[in-house]
Amino acid sequence: MKNNLEKFRDSENCPVRQVLDRFGDKWSMLVISLLGIEEVMRFNELSQVIGTISQKMLTVTLRKLEADGLIARKHYPEIPPRVEYRLTELGQSLLPLINQMTEWADRNINTIQMSRRHAGTRAGIPASSES
Repeated sequence: MKNNLEKFRDSENCPVRQVLDRFGDKWSMLVISLLGIEEVMRFNELSQVIGTISQKMLTVTLRKLEADGLIARKHYPEIPPRVEYRLTELGQSLLPLINQMTEWADRNINTIQMSRRHAGTRAGIPASSES
């Protein structure tokens, strides 16, 4: 068992930390899910569908996903310029896992929210300050 735990010790070489670090952010899984549904989307389409993401954060998210090989960016030299995003084969292989997590979240959100309210009450946190 000790050998199995060793790989988690070194953050630079730990595959779990490296991969989950990408999906621990607020937007990556959502972008991958949207591209899984629509197949090809432009920057403004992603921005409009998500609604609450800044242009800067969407740009950063798309660049990170592209650097990881999960999405592909195609630039068309037109006026005005057109850029489209789509999932790569690697990104598509992640969709079933994201869909399972989405389904789990849908099934359990009420229980999680109740637990948060209960924990907040015990800690003396007013319900209005919960995030």
